[in-house]
Amino acid sequence: QLQLVESGGGLVQPGGSLRLSCAISGFTLDYYGIGWFRQAPGKEREAVSCISSSGGSTNYADSVKGRFTISRDNAKNTVYLQMNSLKPEDTAVYYCNKPGGYWGQGTQVTVSS
Repeated sequence: QLQLVESGGGLVQPGGSLRLSCAISGFTLDYYGIGWFRQAPGKEREAVSCISSSGGSTNYADSVKGRFTISRDNAKNTVYLQMNSLKPEDTAVYYCNKPGGYWGQGTQVTVSS
């Protein structure tokens, strides 16, 4: 059974850091690109970052460039999102996505003093 499980969210002060993990099971990660998305209250879900199957190509939304870093460990079937210099506007539920309509349940990130 294909499953994506996000973890690592929480409450952090502005300027702080979090590392999100997306643990994947039910398929071999090696062959697939994975994306991170987020959805803030009252807003549409938006793309944050994505990484190619090899990890050699990454993309970021303009709003997170220079602050977030996506990476993957295919041996652990896990994709990460390192988030630094967090801002209140980064508050959202973060989801990982495998193309084809596969989503995790999300992990809440709240940036607040």
